[in-house]
Amino acid sequence: MKELKFVDVGEGITEGQVREFLVNDMQEVREDQPIVKVETDKAIVDVPSPISGIIKIKAPPGSKVNVGDIIAYIGTKDEIAAIGIAGKPPSARTTISGNREDTTPMTTVLQRSASEPDKEKSHEILATPSVRKLARELGVDISGVSGTGPNGRIVENDVKSAATSRQQKPAPLPKFSEILEEQHSDEIERISMSMTRKTIAKNMELSWTIPRATHGEMIDATKLFEIVERIKPEMQSKGIKLTFLPFIVKAVAEALKENPRFNSSYDKEKGEIIIKKYFNIGLAAEGPDGLKVVVVKGADRKPIIEIAREIQELGQKVKDQKISIDDMRDSTITITNIGSLGGGYMAVPMINYPEVAIIGAMRMKDMPWVAGGNIVIRKIMPMSVTFDHRVVDGADAVVFMNLIKKYLEDPDFLEML
Repeated sequence: MKELKFVDVGEGITEGQVREFLVNDMQEVREDQPIVKVETDKAIVDVPSPISGIIKIKAPPGSKVNVGDIIAYIGTKDEIAAIGIAGKPPSARTTISGNREDTTPMTTVLQRSASEPDKEKSHEILATPSVRKLARELGVDISGVSGTGPNGRIVENDVKSAATSRQQKPAPLPKFSEILEEQHSDEIERISMSMTRKTIAKNMELSWTIPRATHGEMIDATKLFEIVERIKPEMQSKGIKLTFLPFIVKAVAEALKENPRFNSSYDKEKGEIIIKKYFNIGLAAEGPDGLKVVVVKGADRKPIIEIAREIQELGQKVKDQKISIDDMRDSTITITNIGSLGGGYMAVPMINYPEVAIIGAMRMKDMPWVAGGNIVIRKIMPMSVTFDHRVVDGADAVVFMNLIKKYLEDPDFLEML
């Protein structure tokens, strides 16, 4: 018999939530057959069966599991019954060390643990009935009062002192949720956060520890717009939906080569900057279950058309909730395409910890622009870089964004790379 456990899938993942079983309870399964989908803070992971046999589900859908927790058992019918799952539960459980546990009914244990301390407390508290009555009237827990009378007897002054001391301490403020429950009990709804949403919350808390600053630029993307419009039909015939994003990815990858500190992480413990000599561009992608960051790896070595195809495939995986952990690991800098959602002039996105910077691309718009001494209408795309000010300075950000601007305003150069 084998225990089907939630194993360590890497990336620092320690917990997950059972999303759904792909087989029925007590069904026969094959070795390596996908058995259950577990949602982690990165992706939905298929857990396969380690052996062939009968499955008995231990953790039903919706259960939270930590690494090493048992999700199900797989074995013969006799083996399943022997551990007290398929048949009647055994009279005593076996611990991990192999020793048998105490079979005393839990109710007896609880009754014993609840009643015995009370008896001991009642014998230890020395106070007259009048002092006990005074404690009740003043709302003082007499078991927590130290007596100053003979043999530790509690006297009236002890109770009054305890009451005065308690009044001097300000009462703790109620939690905002308690206030809402009290005032609007019929007008609020509590929604459990998904694993993805909880992870986003944790990552944002980590991101907020980074001292950050933001620099913005206005990109004349008229030539970029014309190139995309010109080759878009050809790409559609090949099944590729071409957008401006692959050009932005390529421009950022090339600019990083001359500005390596934006392609790094900060090691606070050692006081060092870790420069990464590979260029994996993370892309923020919104899925049905929340925000994901997918990664175009080795973007500096790939032509724009290949980047476009990869972005499309990754985006579809996010929509279908089939994205893998490997598709989301090891980014060196992130781009958030705010313009694809209709985002306008400016934004200050959160840095994807432990990266040093994040690029924000806004919506391209027709705007009046001065070119050759004349006011003309051009396709203008605002962009921003939010960066870790411990690692790079404002002047570095200006140089970095100017290089991205140069590449995007001359996209013919990017097309040839």
